[in-house]
Amino acid sequence: MKYILLSIAFFIILFSYSCKKNNNSSSTSSTVTICNQVWMTKNLGVSNYRNGDPIPQVSDYTAWSNLTTGAWCYSNNDSTLGPTYGKLYNWYAVNDSRGLAPTGWHIPSDAEWSTLSTCLGGDLVASGALKEVGTTHWLSPNTGASNSSGFTALPGGLRIILGNFNNTVGTDGYWWSSSENSSNYAWKRQLDNYYRGMFRDTLQKKYGASVRCVKD
Repeated sequence: MKYILLSIAFFIILFSYSCKKNNNSSSTSSTVTICNQVWMTKNLGVSNYRNGDPIPQVSDYTAWSNLTTGAWCYSNNDSTLGPTYGKLYNWYAVNDSRGLAPTGWHIPSDAEWSTLSTCLGGDLVASGALKEVGTTHWLSPNTGASNSSGFTALPGGLRIILGNFNNTVGTDGYWWSSSENSSNYAWKRQLDNYYRGMFRDTLQKKYGASVRCVKD
């Protein structure tokens, strides 16, 4: 009887650990190597930092706009979009010392994004090689999309602070870098459905954008 109880206890502990691990990780099984970089092929969708601490989900516009700490939300606050587009994070979550990316991964720096773009022909044309083909997720015309890199970029939109969202799910994808530009801004990359180019620009840290991880 004693050994049976010990076996049951061990099973419960193992099961609990497995569930926690699954809840705190993003899918890392699907990756693509582009030049010398290994990227995830899906946007990040974790709700906990690497150390297990929860990242707050913030849906309310006013609360989100006042944040100076990490938070996430779904695109358009619609949980049904999560499996496709992942989550949107403010830059405070990206920069949190507890780690947003799963073990063995990190948020790409501005320089790493530039390396990716250069590998695919430069900012003027790189978008086509990155975007998922067709109009299942990207709205027409999804110009130049070939996904020849295997990156499979999707248009998860953007959470702004002058309103809840900028209604760009389907037309634009925004991805944070880990590199800040100033106390209030950080570098990001943007792809849209009309252009072949990848846009490099800054974004207010309070905004919510997608995150794509690169292997350490």
